[in-house]
Amino acid sequence: MVARCSRYRYISGPHIGYLETMPIPISVADLPPIVWERVRGSLRDLDAHRPLPADAVKALRDQLRVLHTYHSNAIEGNSLTLKETRLVLEEGITIGGKSLRDHLEATNNARAFEWVWDLAKPRLRVDHALIQQLHEMITRGILESAGRYRTEQVWIGGARHIPPQPAKIVPLLDAAFAEIPAIQEPVLRSIYLHHRIAYVHPFLDGNGRVARLAANLALLSARYPPIVLRVSDRLRYYKYLQAADDGDLLPFASFVLRALDESLTSFLAAVEPERALVPLRVLARRSRYSQEYLSLRARQGVLAAVKIEGDWYSSRKALSDYLEKLGRNR
Repeated sequence: MVARCSRYRYISGPHIGYLETMPIPISVADLPPIVWERVRGSLRDLDAHRPLPADAVKALRDQLRVLHTYHSNAIEGNSLTLKETRLVLEEGITIGGKSLRDHLEATNNARAFEWVWDLAKPRLRVDHALIQQLHEMITRGILESAGRYRTEQVWIGGARHIPPQPAKIVPLLDAAFAEIPAIQEPVLRSIYLHHRIAYVHPFLDGNGRVARLAANLALLSARYPPIVLRVSDRLRYYKYLQAADDGDLLPFASFVLRALDESLTSFLAAVEPERALVPLRVLARRSRYSQEYLSLRARQGVLAAVKIEGDWYSSRKALSDYLEKLGRNR
């Protein structure tokens, strides 16, 4: 039997061996220092505004619900556009020419996102029941095995990593769930959880969506906002997961950290007027630097910025902070 789903090609057959190496342990000292320091400072600034205004939280939650659903599904091959995803979720509209599965993936993922947001609390423990419930919500009406671990060997098309045999799923996840509480930094816990679910690949389909939502649950439980991994970064995402599969977690950790930096920038923009997001082309007119240069610094993670539908946005405060730091370093 062969089933196809975006990146994955599932084949029943004999087990041919796989790596069971855990990612090389990393600490916050290994993370890109500029981005890590900004993330920690942004969280402190956000904490200073808690409790956040209810209308701001609702707007952010609604926006992230749509963005996460669109990008997480699109990474796996869902054909709905961002606009179509928003229409399905906010207006209940059926999109002509799109499959029932595409629609179910959108509504299921959005419902699971809401569940994760509401479930988050300090010291929440992730276990088998939690990720199986997440999977059941995500694949309800799509997979007969919704909420149940796979009983077949699978292969991932284009990847060197071969997921473990079904008999090893529970022991490997047991080890991961036991390790997570020992990881002191919540960001690293989220990154580790994300990779381990993707690595063990416990379900026939929907593993990436479960991993991304479980990772966001870990962030939300530690007062961080959820992140959105964009479909435009899909190839880099898979590349860094492959590196983690091979034992090097740092590229994937740095990739996720950049997404968290963007999410915190968006949250602060909603509660601090001086952090309101404006296009870089507008900020460039107020500085001696070109839009191209500021875009480069945003891509490098030096300037706090958010990519919105292909364009970079930042704030007057972020630009001021960058220029001040630039002046000190000269």
